[in-house]
Amino acid sequence: MSVPAPRMRFCPAPSGWLHVGSVRAALYNYLHARHHGGVFVFRIEDTDASRATEDSMRSMLEALAWVGLDWDEGPTLEADGSFGERGAHGPYRQSERAALYGAVARRLVAAGATYPDHRTPDELELWREQQRAGTGEGPPVVKASTFEHTEEELAAHAGEGHAASLRLRTPEAGEVVVDDLIRGAVRWDWATISDPVIVRSDGSATYPLANSVDDVAQGVSVICRGEDLLSVTPRQVVLHGLLVGPDPEQAGVALIDAALAEVGLPARAEGWAAPAAFAHLPMVVGMDRKKLSKRHGSVSIQEFRRQGFLPETLRNYLALLGWAPGDGRERLTDEELIALFDLGQVGRSAAAFDVDKLMAFNGERIRDLGVDELAARLVPYLDGTEGGDVLVDAPPTAGQLLVLRGLVPLVQERMQRLDEVQRYAPAFLRDEVTLDPDSVAKVFGKAGSVEAIEAAQRVLADVDWTLEAIEAALRGLPEELGIGFGKVAQPVRVAVTGSSVSPPLFESVELLGRERTLARLAAALPAARAARGEG
Repeated sequence: MSVPAPRMRFCPAPSGWLHVGSVRAALYNYLHARHHGGVFVFRIEDTDASRATEDSMRSMLEALAWVGLDWDEGPTLEADGSFGERGAHGPYRQSERAALYGAVARRLVAAGATYPDHRTPDELELWREQQRAGTGEGPPVVKASTFEHTEEELAAHAGEGHAASLRLRTPEAGEVVVDDLIRGAVRWDWATISDPVIVRSDGSATYPLANSVDDVAQGVSVICRGEDLLSVTPRQVVLHGLLVGPDPEQAGVALIDAALAEVGLPARAEGWAAPAAFAHLPMVVGMDRKKLSKRHGSVSIQEFRRQGFLPETLRNYLALLGWAPGDGRERLTDEELIALFDLGQVGRSAAAFDVDKLMAFNGERIRDLGVDELAARLVPYLDGTEGGDVLVDAPPTAGQLLVLRGLVPLVQERMQRLDEVQRYAPAFLRDEVTLDPDSVAKVFGKAGSVEAIEAAQRVLADVDWTLEAIEAALRGLPEELGIGFGKVAQPVRVAVTGSSVSPPLFESVELLGRERTLARLAAALPAARAARGEG
């Protein structure tokens, strides 16, 4: 019997930035779906109005698209900046599905699967303190048998105008066993699991309800997410069973199907059942084995983008945070990742995020790019799109692109991130150069610097402007001046590029052209004389 193609999902809250751990989870869902010919669904869980801004959602959509995880169904960002969606089982924003959660909650009440909780937060905390004082043990477990209100209490709270939240009834005893593709069979004792609130006192759905409803309604077959949500799983198993069970209001129809029809949302496809399996991913930690946070440096995909990491580098590296192909390779193409990835091979141990290794990966991939492709990828780091000084127009002029293509071979071997182009590009994309004070003091202050600059002016004034001729002319100066080549090259380097650290000298001079090179040599002479104390 063939196994149906999986429907996987990634469903973050739009907090404005995507943590690398979240993107690793999205990547694993994406790879599992693509490996098995399935569907990758992107859903926005924006029921928390305090966090769910339009800007944060836009940032999240842009980031996920940039990293290259193209989703089959979910919200989209249109060319005009508006939001759209693709897929037949939306909407894909939970804020637009509140009516569905309400219809489901009403049916759960009718089925006797819930009970009201009129306690205020203060009253609930007082109850917890009393329970802890009586048992001397850990956090008390909320169960209907020990927590459900009496009829008198319900009447009293109703009279006081206390709105009730709604709790899901979970079994009082026994155990629940979940098949986890990473952890194997995971068991919980129901006596240790509290009945969760599924509807707040203001009528809004909580995560366990909304998430479970959408997974069932949208046909998600494998729930792959971080291990921090493992504890939620037993409660969702109960909800999944109730959702695909009979509707108390309509015989012969599943509860979720009746609710979907009531609110006019797309029906489930034939054959869709409750999620069949779970996969809880290990945490992503820093090299110190502590939870990855901003103290470790960059932790969001948006920051890695601004710093000039390639999306294919991130896809490759994040895939290896917990999984590895059987042959031990590390450099993998997208096609190889899809062909080889297996959720069952993901380890259970926390995965350490090594920025140095990521940097090395990125440098290797930058060196593999062709000149034209790398030049095109550098443009956003020169036109202000990704920050930094604006050095080219948007789009660049033909002349700017010509200079950029000429610069690429000079810096490609030196770069580990795309934003490092800002270190080298100003000398070539600006008419004038700013002399670095430290380089001036270090280089121009030495004997022979003025003479080297003057001699370079003279020999470069009439030389054929080819790399070979430029090199021959400058290499002839040490013998003429009676100094080592370094004492010729460094003053010239600082004069024409502004810094003692630059791309190769002869190639830089050739790229700058005769006019700019001679102008910069002339402009540097006063600074060289001043550094020598010549006034």
